[in-house]
Amino acid sequence: MSGDDLPVSLISIHGNKVAYRRAGDGPVLLLLHGIAGSSETWVPAMRLLRRDYTVLAPDLLGHGASAKPPGDYSLGNYAAGMRDLLDLLDIERVTVIGQSYGGGVAMQFAYQFPDRCERLVLVDAGGLGREVSWLLRLVTLPGAEYALPALFSGPVRDCGNSILSFFKDRGVQSVRGAEMWRSFASLADPANRAAFVRTMRAVIDPGGQSVSATDRLYLAQTMPTLIVWGERDKIIPLSHAYQAHEAMPQSRLEIMNGVGHFPHAEEPFGFVEILTDFLRTTEPCRFSPEAWRHELLKRARSA
Repeated sequence: MSGDDLPVSLISIHGNKVAYRRAGDGPVLLLLHGIAGSSETWVPAMRLLRRDYTVLAPDLLGHGASAKPPGDYSLGNYAAGMRDLLDLLDIERVTVIGQSYGGGVAMQFAYQFPDRCERLVLVDAGGLGREVSWLLRLVTLPGAEYALPALFSGPVRDCGNSILSFFKDRGVQSVRGAEMWRSFASLADPANRAAFVRTMRAVIDPGGQSVSATDRLYLAQTMPTLIVWGERDKIIPLSHAYQAHEAMPQSRLEIMNGVGHFPHAEEPFGFVEILTDFLRTTEPCRFSPEAWRHELLKRARSA
């Protein structure tokens, strides 16, 4: 998956380099990738969407070509960083679309900056329940950062890349496996590993996901929301999609059969068809401080 037609641009935010891909014209879609990933994961979908929409896919701090500073890798800081990126690019409002960890950032963005959010799209999103892959939980154990250099060394990365190329050259390719490998291969870089561990420990502990948005989803009931999930997701269980849909009865739920954790990359045509139908058939949310306050008071009184 080459993104030569969607080149990476750089901008400085608070002294840190932030990379992003941007293309197209029209309503703005902010595309947020998962942990250890980058904007490259959105390239297939961006190619299909850029005819009718402005597509903006940043590399979150600590990922891709963006800076990897020591510091705050919380969901709240990522959401604030997205707000600052939009300000610098002179973008007022967006439909925010987040996959996996990016889904958690998307929900946090909608919570912190509801006036900037027209719609919310969650794709196999984190932050909707405790369960998560055991591999991700292992990374949060004390001392795990000392084992990562051996597990994700340069030679291991190069060997994995060679294996993927071998099968690709022979017409055998698993996009799901390639996406997963691309994410973890980035951990061969020490700066990426350090940022990865900080990010993981901010949202996951040995028992599973430690941060959940489910107690605040009621605030999004006036915001058009789409939930897309891969039926065969082995990272975050399908049950989280149903739980989120139950917490947001106004939301639209779409299950993609035969698809894993990366619907946008595994089946970009099917994913974009679902997404564009949602965009065409919903109106952008207009934030009302009074309605927000009413929902907060109603929930407080019923507690």
